[in-house]
Amino acid sequence: MRVLFVGGTGIISTACTRLAAEVGIDLTLLTRGHHAAELPAGVKTLAVDMEDSAAAARALAGERFDAVVDWIAYTPAHIERDLRLFGGRTRQYIFISSASAYQKPATDYLITESTPLANPYWEYSRNKIACEERFLRAYREEGFPVTIVRPSFTYGDTLIPLAVNSFTKSYTVVDRMRRGKKVIVPGDGSSLWVLTHNSDFAKGLMGLLGHEQSIGHAFHITSDEAMSWDQYYRIVGEAAGVEPQLVHIASDFIAACLPEELGGLTGDKSVSVVFDNSKIKRFVPGYCATMPFGRGIRRTIAWFDADPARKQIDAEANATWDKLIEAYEDGARAAATRFRG
Repeated sequence: MRVLFVGGTGIISTACTRLAAEVGIDLTLLTRGHHAAELPAGVKTLAVDMEDSAAAARALAGERFDAVVDWIAYTPAHIERDLRLFGGRTRQYIFISSASAYQKPATDYLITESTPLANPYWEYSRNKIACEERFLRAYREEGFPVTIVRPSFTYGDTLIPLAVNSFTKSYTVVDRMRRGKKVIVPGDGSSLWVLTHNSDFAKGLMGLLGHEQSIGHAFHITSDEAMSWDQYYRIVGEAAGVEPQLVHIASDFIAACLPEELGGLTGDKSVSVVFDNSKIKRFVPGYCATMPFGRGIRRTIAWFDADPARKQIDAEANATWDKLIEAYEDGARAAATRFRG
C-alpha cells in the first residue's frame, strides 16, 4: 500500500511512521525537511513547504496514493488546499481532527462519535469542526474519500502529558515535583480523563489505512483506561521518584488569571471525559490499547533521565505558575479570614 503522510514527525505521527515502516507500508513523508529523529529505513521524504501550494502541486505532479494522512491541517484554508491537491490523487484521505471538538460543556461523560461537535471555548477546536464540516460536504457532493480521526490527549517518550504543563518543555512539571515545588491540578483533581500512548493510537490508524468502509466515517482512537487527574499526577510523581505536592485551583480561576488557558482547560481537560471505543474496534477488529499509563510514563521519564540535555525547563511557565499559586493561596487566606471575622 502506497501512503503519504503530510507531516509525520510529531508526537502522534512519529509512532505512526514507525509502525507503518514495520508493517511494510510504502510510506512517503511530505515535510519541510526538518526531522528531530532519524526516520525508519525505507521511509521516503519529499521536502516541500505545504504553505507554498504551487510548490506542493509540482512535487505531487503525477503521484497517486492509496491513502493520504494530513497531520498538519488546522484551518478551513488548509482544507481547501488539500481538496485541490489530493482530489483524484488518492483513494482515501484521512483528516486528523481533535476530540476537543466534542461538545463542551458535555451533557454526558461518555463520548461516542455521535456526540455533538461544539466548543465555544477554544478556537482550535472550532477550526477543526469547520474543517470536518467542509470535508463531509466534499464527501457528500463530490465523493471526496475522507475518513475523520479524532485523537485525544496522546503522549509518547518525549512528552509528559499533564493538564497544566509546558507543552514544548514538558519536563518542567517533573522538575518542579523533584524540587518539592507545588504543581497545579485544575479543579479538585477528581474529574476523569483519558491519556493515550502514541504506540496505541498508531495501531488504530494502521487499521484504518486503505479501509474503504471507513470512508465518510469519523473515529476517535484512545485508551480505555480512564483515571482522575490526581491519579495521573501521582503516577507521574511515582515514576519520577517523588510524592508530588498538588495544589487544586478551579479552572475558572486559572482562566481569569491566564485567559490563554481557557481553551485547553474549560474547552478540554477540566471536564470528565471517557471515550467509547466500540466503533474503532468494530472497524478494526483486534484494536486494543495495551500501554497502561503507569508503564508508558515510566518510559517517558526514563527517556528524559537518559540525557540531561532533554531536561529543558520553561522558566516563563515556572514563573507564571508560581504567581498563580501565590494569588490563589493569598485569596484563599483572605476569604477564610473574612468568613471567620
